[in-house]
Parts: sequence; structure tokens; C-alpha cells
Amino acid sequence: EVGYAQLNVRDIAREAGVNHALISYHFQGKQQLVLAVLDEANRQLLERQTRMYGQPSSIHAKWQQACDYYEQDLRSGFVRLMMELMGASFNDASLRREFVPRLQAWHRVVESAVTETIDRHGLKLPVSGAAITGWIISFWIGMEAHMTLGIGDKEGHFREALKGVADLLKLLETRETAPARGIRSRR
Repeated sequence: EVGYAQLNVRDIAREAGVNHALISYHFQGKQQLVLAVLDEANRQLLERQTRMYGQPSSIHAKWQQACDYYEQDLRSGFVRLMMELMGASFNDASLRREFVPRLQAWHRVVESAVTETIDRHGLKLPVSGAAITGWIISFWIGMEAHMTLGIGDKEGHFREALKGVADLLKLLETRETAPARGIRSRR
């Protein structure tokens, strides 16, 4: 509701109906409390994505499902929390050491999905799966940062870009399944 910077452990204790000292005893402060909440949410979200990528559905259907998950994550406040922790990590080395491995867990899920998709479809691409993973990660994080800053679709075209990727993936799948057509000579 208020973001990481404005978060007050005393307010959390009051809303939870517990003593402030109890939270401090178990979590040693705001940062550890937020990381514990992040860990649980991140665990659930990574499991959700891993299950989704493991389904036998089409590439574009998986992309669309990831987009739907993103909308849920926006509404829940998870995206804002991740962006605020990332921002705080730029100037706090101890938080960065805690935050980066959590972010990299998502990178590994995406890279695994990209590698599996390339292998399953026998794609011969002029770029590596690692490069594609980098594009996807950078796109999502950039979009999340812009949206967290309040830059909407009118200026950022994010949902249009998400739909465009789904359309491109659908086109790839259509071409992949279309029968090969020979070129007839006009002699």
C-alpha cells in the first residue's frame, strides 16, 4: 500500500495485532521482514511460471498467460515491491546481496523456458537463447520500472508491445505448422 520506503514496522505490528518487538525479534528490522515476504511471494510466482512453461501449450499461449500473470502481479503490489527493492539495492550493498539472487531465480526460469522452446521447435536462430533471455528480462524489468514510475500505456505502449510479441509468436507457430509450399515455375 505505501511502498518499501514508507513502510513502518510499527504500523505493520499494529495492523497484525502483535507487539512491535516481536516483529523486530523475528526479522531484525524492516529489510528482513520485507525480504521474508518477498521470498514467499517469489517462491509462489516462480512455481507458477515453472508450471506454466512446463505445459504443452503453444508459445504464444504461454506468453499470453505470462502477461495475465503480470496483470495480477501489478494489482497485488508485487511489481512495485520488486522495483522499490531494486532501486534501494542500488545504494545498499547488503540489500543488493540479498535481492539479486532472488531476481536471478526468475532469470533462470525464463532462460530454461527459452532454451526448452528453442530445442522443442528445432529453431535455428542467428542469436543465442541467452541473448533472447536477456531481451525478455530487460523488456520486462524496463516495463515494470516505467509503470512503477507512473508512465502509462499511452506514453509507453507496454500492453501494445506485449500483444505484439504474442502476435509474432503466433505467426511463428503458424508458419512452423503450415505445409511447405513449393514455388511453381511459369514456363
